[in-house]
Amino acid sequence: MSAVSHTTAPLPANEAERLRALASYGILDTPYEADFDDIARIAAHICNAPIAVVNLIDEGRQWFKSEVGLGVRETPIESSICAHAILQPYLLEVPDTRLDSRFESNPLVTGNPYLRFYAGAPLSTPDGYQLGTVCVLDHQPRQLDARQRDALVALSRQTMALMELRRTLREAQLTQKNLRHLMATAGHDLRQPLQTISLSLEIARQQTNDLATVKQIKLGLAATSRLGDDLDELARASSQATAHLQPEMTAVPVQACFDGLQRLWGPEAARKGLKLRFAPCSARVFSNARMFDTILGNLLGNAIKYTESGGVLVGCRRAGGQLRVEVLDTGIGVSPELQSEVFETFRKVDMRSEGLGLGLSIVRNTAQLLGAPVELRSIFGRGTHVSITLPLAD
Repeated sequence: MSAVSHTTAPLPANEAERLRALASYGILDTPYEADFDDIARIAAHICNAPIAVVNLIDEGRQWFKSEVGLGVRETPIESSICAHAILQPYLLEVPDTRLDSRFESNPLVTGNPYLRFYAGAPLSTPDGYQLGTVCVLDHQPRQLDARQRDALVALSRQTMALMELRRTLREAQLTQKNLRHLMATAGHDLRQPLQTISLSLEIARQQTNDLATVKQIKLGLAATSRLGDDLDELARASSQATAHLQPEMTAVPVQACFDGLQRLWGPEAARKGLKLRFAPCSARVFSNARMFDTILGNLLGNAIKYTESGGVLVGCRRAGGQLRVEVLDTGIGVSPELQSEVFETFRKVDMRSEGLGLGLSIVRNTAQLLGAPVELRSIFGRGTHVSITLPLAD
């Protein structure tokens, strides 16, 4: 809330850090929002005040996220009463501005709108930076009672909670954007080395007459072909997520997916001495064939990767109009503290294992595009049970 110099509040000792904290919330110069408008209206009502403001102290100005009874969005910092309020840890109440040397010459006191009363509760970040206030003002000298003071402080806490939520959501959206970029990059940039591997395998196949070697090379070619398809789907999925498009859904035979996974992962399971079993399934699910295949392929690959003895079972169970497809292993399991985190990007069950830790992140994000819930249950040291639930197409 221009004024003579002696009414201007001194800058906080941590002003540079405070301004950086304010900028991190991305709230300055945003439009009016109902949640913040409600806070200003409630403050005015509880305190029986004609003016109420959700105020942020920026460099050279104070800016109002919401205001009742004032009619402007910002004023110069030199005339700001709130700039004094953020210097205090609790609540600043000025019963009569004409009797306070800090404000007696303030143009907002001596002229329109003739402010005579002020009470402001600071907006304090979890790190202790005072960003602004929730304040009420009146044209008459007065005082708040204890109930009104408590309510004003509570509203300032609620405002700060809203700002924290906004920042968290903004950071989550940025993370999701970065993940989509990563998915698109993986789907595109990994294509070239994969093509080189395929070409090398094909040359090796043409140069050998050993049947066992030819068989292994063919398995390698099939695996690289399948991985190439998965990378293409990854790039498409990231584009669909960016454009908010739904993937093309059809009736997908589950057994056909099982058969392909058996051919792909059977040799690796056998190499590790694991028993890989697929329970026959005649059902069809309403899904996207390639994305369904990608999800199960990652779940199965993960199960084999983290299982050293015993085996892996893949099966399905009907539940009303849905089908729960399950992957069960006798592997190392997931510790309780990690079970809520294993679907995060770059998070691995065993940090000593190979890979980037993208498999389960791809599972979760692909499943989200399909609208298919994924559940994980695990007993550390005994095994893991992961399932995905999809609607039946029949």
